[in-house]
Amino acid sequence: MADTIAALSTAPAKSGVAVIRMSGDKSLEIAKRVFRPARNRDWVPRMMTYGNLFNRDGIAIDSILAVWFKGPESYTGEDIVELHCHGSLAVLNSALSALYFFGARPARPGEFTKRAFMNGRLDLSQAEAVGDLIDAVTEEAAVNAAAQIRGALSRKLGQIYDKLTDLLAHFQAVVDYPDEDIESFGIENAINILEDAAKELNKMTEGYKRGKVLREGIECAIIGRPNVGKSSLLNMLAGDERAIVTPIAGTTRDIIEAYAKVGGVTLKLRDTAGIRRTDDSIEEIGVERAIKAARDASLVLAVIDGSQPLSDEDRDIMKYAVEKKAILLINKSDKPRNESLDKELSEWRDKFAAVLNISAKTGEGIEDLETAVNELYSMGELRPDGTLITNARQEGICKTAELLLGEAVNDLRSGYPPDMVMYDVEQAMTGIGEVLGKNTPADIIDRIFANFCVGK
Repeated sequence: MADTIAALSTAPAKSGVAVIRMSGDKSLEIAKRVFRPARNRDWVPRMMTYGNLFNRDGIAIDSILAVWFKGPESYTGEDIVELHCHGSLAVLNSALSALYFFGARPARPGEFTKRAFMNGRLDLSQAEAVGDLIDAVTEEAAVNAAAQIRGALSRKLGQIYDKLTDLLAHFQAVVDYPDEDIESFGIENAINILEDAAKELNKMTEGYKRGKVLREGIECAIIGRPNVGKSSLLNMLAGDERAIVTPIAGTTRDIIEAYAKVGGVTLKLRDTAGIRRTDDSIEEIGVERAIKAARDASLVLAVIDGSQPLSDEDRDIMKYAVEKKAILLINKSDKPRNESLDKELSEWRDKFAAVLNISAKTGEGIEDLETAVNELYSMGELRPDGTLITNARQEGICKTAELLLGEAVNDLRSGYPPDMVMYDVEQAMTGIGEVLGKNTPADIIDRIFANFCVGK
């Protein structure tokens, strides 16, 4: 008998609607202690019921909707009850207190999804995709995770696993029963199966770095000296007034972050303090953080003022920028161009991935920036169809399995007997099984679900 767990499944903040979820054998029994349907209706599985929610003292605290999912046909495979309340923190705290008082216990992070995995409702790759979907910051990442939840990655890996199982079973039969009349599998046939499996794994892992971009976006630092238009650029790209824009130098003192879709690629933009020499100790901290942000970023947008000549600070900033993949943005194209600037920039142009004229005020040149970013981080033929691996654990296991199958092919071609080849194939299958959750160590499983939010 599984104990009954309860948790808030929506964000712990004031909202129009919030959902409290219970899972376990006593879910319905406990729910009946805190919820009374209107008109004395009976609970019917999968049907929303309107009624009153009561605290542990029997006092009505809200009018809500409740729904019962009878196990095993539920998310966790157990009885689940959801209470759809108004999003008052007072109501939610009181309701959870009542549930715990009547026999439920607080759910641990990811425990609902862990129960779904343990009860066979999801395999491990599907369960991990639930976390990826919740954490998705790009639409493509959400599409990929949703497809994985529906089993796209599981089916692909399952097909590889099944083919290797058939091959291994035949090898094992030949080794165990040498005197039996077992049809020869054929070395070339076996090699073809192993090579095909290795190629499929390679397709899934070779796009991992770009898939990680799809999942997390590109860390992008916007750097420049004060008042060159960094904050205006952030606001334009993000489509929101995230950063304060004033003519006063040093307005931005801490790093401001925002996500923006630029050229089909999601950038995690970081607007930094203007980099300059200063006697202001607080501003100096901001400058140090700006330099660190540039060094930590995958992409740097270095911004200079096209209406002014290059300063020593501009040159320092460009030196920081070209340490990484960088685009130089000559801002304020809506103003007259400084006559000496192009000559001064001649030695720098080849050091940047692109040098573009823009106006963060009018939007001129932003399309050129989108094109440049898209060329740098194009997804190419990769599609978020659910077979794209964006998880470091999965990528490492599948890459190791691919290498093991390559070793098995080499051994077969070198004339090694099947029993020696089988070890590498077995190890590859063990790895694939770990991705699917067939033989994953308990401590790894615990670690995976510990990263989930409590209500999922």
